[in-house]
Amino acid sequence: MTDQPGKEWTTLDKDLNRISQVEHATIYISRPLVGLGVALAFIIVAGLAAAVLFGGQSGSAPVVAAAALGAYMALNIGANDVANNMGPAVGANALTMGGAIVIAALCESAGALLAGGDVVSTISKGIIDPAAVADTRVFIWAMMAALLSSALWVNLATWIGAPVSTTHSVVGGVMGAGIAAAGFASVNWGSMGTIALSWVVSPLLGGIIAAGFLWFIKARIIYQADKIAAARRWVPVLIGIMMGTFTTYLAVKGLNRILTVDLSLAALIGLGVGAVCYIGSAPLVRRQSRGLENRNRSLKALFGLPLVISAALLSFAHGANDVANAVGPLAAIVHANAYGSFAGSVTIPHWVMVLGAFGISFGLILFGPKLIRMVGSQITKLNPMRAFCVALSAAVTVIVASWLGLPVSSTHIAVGGVFGVGFFREWYHEKRLDETARSKKVKRIAAEERQRRKLVRRSHFMTIVAAWVITVPAAALMSAALFWLLSHLL
Repeated sequence: MTDQPGKEWTTLDKDLNRISQVEHATIYISRPLVGLGVALAFIIVAGLAAAVLFGGQSGSAPVVAAAALGAYMALNIGANDVANNMGPAVGANALTMGGAIVIAALCESAGALLAGGDVVSTISKGIIDPAAVADTRVFIWAMMAALLSSALWVNLATWIGAPVSTTHSVVGGVMGAGIAAAGFASVNWGSMGTIALSWVVSPLLGGIIAAGFLWFIKARIIYQADKIAAARRWVPVLIGIMMGTFTTYLAVKGLNRILTVDLSLAALIGLGVGAVCYIGSAPLVRRQSRGLENRNRSLKALFGLPLVISAALLSFAHGANDVANAVGPLAAIVHANAYGSFAGSVTIPHWVMVLGAFGISFGLILFGPKLIRMVGSQITKLNPMRAFCVALSAAVTVIVASWLGLPVSSTHIAVGGVFGVGFFREWYHEKRLDETARSKKVKRIAAEERQRRKLVRRSHFMTIVAAWVITVPAAALMSAALFWLLSHLL
């Protein structure tokens, strides 16, 4: 028995504290492994489900393997591509990370399942000539190589923190496998040229349009003497433009399964919806603005809800439009295995779209926050007005590009819009500093200090642009290598 009563309890408390610290450390270290475990389980379940569906058919092994690869690709789309739609809203504090993930998962799944593309080109938008790959078995290997290489590339881009285009990754994978299977002559270089053009057009157009909307908001609302009165006048106009633009966007890109409309009819429908939303939102904005102080912080409250709605609509349109592109190789493998042909176009089976929808949701929940933070807060600082400009520019840019006949990437547009807003803020800030220096006859800030005050992080800018440039070549090289391995091993 101890001579100092209570000492044994002190020792026990210290020991329990050490055990508690070890438990906390173990949980901290093992937390990332939970996501990997869930992702691996989803891939295995997808393969097993395909085995149950097609196990009784001859030659079902490629379909089972392709289903697992399709699940892996869908996880990576959720981890990388979806961040572009929700990142600005989270960065502007209009949505919490949890709220953004829930909304994005629901809207992406709804877009994929309700309005997802009915038909996809068998060989990804005419990148490869079907006549050049006459053997069905060789074609299936090529599509499997394309699917795996594009998924690996998107996974690597997510790991380094670079938002890239999953559609471009698939195109690069298909091109590389086609070259490995049938040579350079099998590639439709005209289509590849237009895709390369979109690398430049998408971010530039998105950035310019986003900067233009931000300039309008600054000139007409933020720098007015009575900000609240200006907001009551112009915010309903912007809401009408937003709803009309997104209606046109969805009609053109996202509702092929429900109805098919050309751009002119879609624009008329969007114009009508925009007018109705303008009329309906004007009294709501007046009611919401009552009692607000005449300062910039008050304006953020008026843009919060429109920003959330725009992010949800972007996610729906992304699920409807881009999921089909990503699971296209899987649909092509299923079709070729069932019918022994792969020319023309194929219908995407419902189970493939379900696989894509669930995979995107899981990928977003498990791995999406990293890229959401990157797009929303680590490139440049966003508030609800700036983030609203980014979301609106994404829809406007897609419509303008469709009118011009240019292929564009929603990823490049959204991130380009963030860069456009950031660079516009830098230019506007420099302009105001120069005007202040001239009017007050004070010494201009030194060049070193001006460089330090840049509002766009140049390191992220260079990383993202480099990832965009090498997406198609990197996916093509990996796909060619994987096709070579598959053809020689199998």
